[in-house]
Amino acid sequence: MRYIVIGAGAIGATIGGRLAGAGREVVLVARGAHAEALRADGLRLTTADGTRVHRLPVVTGPDGLGELRPDDVLLLAVKTQDAIAALDEWGDAEVAGGGTAAQRLPVLCAQNGVESERLALRRFVRVYGVCVWLPATFLEPGVVSALCAPLTGILHLGLAAGGADARVRRIAADLEAAGFEAAVVDDVMRWKYAKLLGNLGNAVQATTGPEPAPAKAALLLRARREGEAVLRAAGIAWASAQEEAAAREGKVVPEAGSGLRGGSSWQSLQRGTGSIEADYLNGEVCLLGRLHGIPTPVNETLRHAANIFARQSLPPGAMSIEDLTSLADEAESRR
Repeated sequence: MRYIVIGAGAIGATIGGRLAGAGREVVLVARGAHAEALRADGLRLTTADGTRVHRLPVVTGPDGLGELRPDDVLLLAVKTQDAIAALDEWGDAEVAGGGTAAQRLPVLCAQNGVESERLALRRFVRVYGVCVWLPATFLEPGVVSALCAPLTGILHLGLAAGGADARVRRIAADLEAAGFEAAVVDDVMRWKYAKLLGNLGNAVQATTGPEPAPAKAALLLRARREGEAVLRAAGIAWASAQEEAAAREGKVVPEAGSGLRGGSSWQSLQRGTGSIEADYLNGEVCLLGRLHGIPTPVNETLRHAANIFARQSLPPGAMSIEDLTSLADEAESRR
């Protein structure tokens, strides 16, 4: 199999680099300064094992590869707000022997949130969900770090529509050989909904900074309670905190001295990308709340604040947790 990593950022580059290090064939898809750096200097990936430069093929789109191969695996790792463009571009790519990627190739959705699988299922026949637990940092073109041990990350994989098959088991075996725990499950979306609840705090971290504080934990708890309420109303199951803890405990531990870095939303602001994934994290809760008559003022506040930061190119951490909490309080009082 050849892995085509669509979106070679923190998650995509880490998975792609580790697969390449384990002897698997990998192509990175990137744009702009990041693509230029990857082509000129290779991918500089730092893990608990040390720093290694991976000199891999880099393309900006399917035209850079010509006809795709029947054994290609598409790993979608762009942020969800960029997923439609990527799915349309790669879905129309022709595959040797006939047909398109959307008709013949598997696509793995390795992103936060739960929307990418639905977007992919509208276009691709073979769609797999990947629940990603992989603390990684991408702030400089061509440079990614994932400083956790003993495993680089934990991935749960399965068919987006439920179940598993031989293909995903082969992919999981490759990921296991590359330093990940890759559990094949029949209910991958249940794991992704659990991850969604944890990611509701991404907007808090992005707007007020990554430093832990009781007030930040309190606001996340309020957002999570709204999230759990709308999932219950929608009849959507999620993995319990006990299941998550059992799956992760002692397996992905940040190295001492790795430094304080924020998650994916914080990194988007730090890099000045102009967009952020809040519409598909807090916004997912708002959507379900509106569909099922459940108020979600805290998540709407977080979604709105994160988008303002992204669109106005405000630096991460520029807001106090007191001000953000006050906005959430005002929104709750108006409901």
